[in-house]
Amino acid sequence: MAAGPAAAEVQVRYAAPERFTDAENRFASGQPLRVTLAELTRILVDLGKTRLRPDERLDITVLDIDLAGFDRSGFASPTGVRIVTDATPPRIRLAYVLRRGGRIVAQGEDTVTDINFLLTSNPRFSTGGLYYERQLLRDWFARRFPTGAERG
Repeated sequence: MAAGPAAAEVQVRYAAPERFTDAENRFASGQPLRVTLAELTRILVDLGKTRLRPDERLDITVLDIDLAGFDRSGFASPTGVRIVTDATPPRIRLAYVLRRGGRIVAQGEDTVTDINFLLTSNPRFSTGGLYYERQLLRDWFARRFPTGAERG
């Protein structure tokens, strides 16, 4: 039996996550940092697998996270309360290296954000956490790593 092409590989690392601007609920009522990082890793790996070619490897180092909205202290609930307004967009700073066949074909550092995130997103029909961040990263992947017809 012949082996098919290798799947795209995505590796995600976090640089000093304990210093991130806002990646966890610091009032002990929302999702902890490890849950945020696990979900963000899953999002990045899933996006990479759908957007990258089988012979590509993407290494991402997340340098800072500022989730959409802000924690609202004083409201204790099992899931925490996060207030999201148009003045509190998500922001993720990351560095990346894309390799194809072992050769570097793209690299850089980006601050991914969208001040219009509330106009282009509708979390009412979403499942899972980090909805705004997922949409932000989906758009970044589409711009940074276009596929097929998108490449023109």
